[in-house]
Amino acid sequence: MTAQKGSAFLLKIADGAIPAVYQTVAGLRTTQMSVTGESVVITNKASAGWRELLSGAGVRTVSVSAAGIFLGSAAEAKVRANALAGTLDDYELSFEDGEKLRGRFLVQRLDYAGDFNGERNYTLQLESSGQVVPA
Repeated sequence: MTAQKGSAFLLKIADGAIPAVYQTVAGLRTTQMSVTGESVVITNKASAGWRELLSGAGVRTVSVSAAGIFLGSAAEAKVRANALAGTLDDYELSFEDGEKLRGRFLVQRLDYAGDFNGERNYTLQLESSGQVVPA
């Protein structure tokens, strides 16, 4: 297995067409993904004092956070519209080795900031709704 460039870890949003075409959210500097799974404990008297977990049970979620420089792209405008409307949309995470994950996400948070002598930047937080699958 070889190392992969962080610059190739991209967040993309569907354009709404059928079939969907995914556009990279412009200006990205940082992309992060977390997969979380709840555990279902099935420990009982026969467990000999050791915790036992139920395989395949519990709720799994994918959280994505990203940060970048605001460039005013169509993809950024769509993310902002989704944030303001509370709308779920289709997103894709792509990796340098060609692997892709797709799912529906809600923009949980979108922040903009800018210093008087610097660029305008953004940070965003997405939370999955439903299954996130390899594409």
